[in-house]
Amino acid sequence: MKAKEMMAQALRQAGYGDRVRLDEPLASYTSFRIGGTADVLVVVRTLDELCECFRLAREHEVPARVIGKGTNILVSDAGVRGLVVVNACDRFEITRDGLLVAESGALLRELTYSTIVQAWAGLEWAEGIPGTLGGAVVGNAGAYGGCMADNLLWARLLQPDGTVEQVPVEELRYGYRTSALKRLGDGKRPVVLEAALQLAPGDTDQLAQRVAQIAEQRRLRTPSGASAGSIFKRTLQYPAGFLIDQAGLKGLRIGDAQVSEQHANFLINLGHASAAEIKALMDKVQREVWTVFAQRLEPEIELVGEWS
Repeated sequence: MKAKEMMAQALRQAGYGDRVRLDEPLASYTSFRIGGTADVLVVVRTLDELCECFRLAREHEVPARVIGKGTNILVSDAGVRGLVVVNACDRFEITRDGLLVAESGALLRELTYSTIVQAWAGLEWAEGIPGTLGGAVVGNAGAYGGCMADNLLWARLLQPDGTVEQVPVEELRYGYRTSALKRLGDGKRPVVLEAALQLAPGDTDQLAQRVAQIAEQRRLRTPSGASAGSIFKRTLQYPAGFLIDQAGLKGLRIGDAQVSEQHANFLINLGHASAAEIKALMDKVQREVWTVFAQRLEPEIELVGEWS
């Protein structure tokens, strides 16, 4: 019996039933709508399940990784070997002191609206961001003048050896769209289980007005179509989209992958783009911007799976 079949059998015996999928196409699990198959995929709904799946993967010596909504990744056409755990753990609570403690699969936009209804400020910038809290903690997600580092107090992490550790924000060593976790890469990176953010008292009407303004700005700036949001980080001097635009690259295509004509830092899957086409377009944009401006564009998204 192959390792992936043994992994799937172990998960089914543990009670995951039809949530376990063999050779599951990953395109429907990513915002790019791109990606090959996962050897084994399972959806988890509780933190105990999340920890158990990684324990079983260690016991069977199968590599494992977690994904949320797949909004900041590009999955290889060759797919992902081992186990892919889809994180649907989304419970959260807000204390009377404004402490938000949420599981890592909670959607940022749902957390934002819940905090506003209860008159707590601090997450307005996250309106419209389609990702999960776990991904935001890893990547120090941010927009419109705010980011995770502003409010995060601690994160609880599942370490690669199976131990669970609560670490203060200082240990995450946040930088612009990065963290100590993101720098570790696959295999060595802990899994975010939950996180705590300290919010500030606010006025629901004023917060709602601010969120409405952000939503309108997003509507005007965000291209339609399958994408992963901003592809590159801003440089020290310039936004990436400005450099790509000024290099004359809007509308550039490789196959069905295109630099958005609306916002140059978005790459769009026009319908049938492959991961290889998106990656080739990323590479070309980086080369052209370097040639024209001597500015290096660093990807904000992560490449997942087998890449040559």
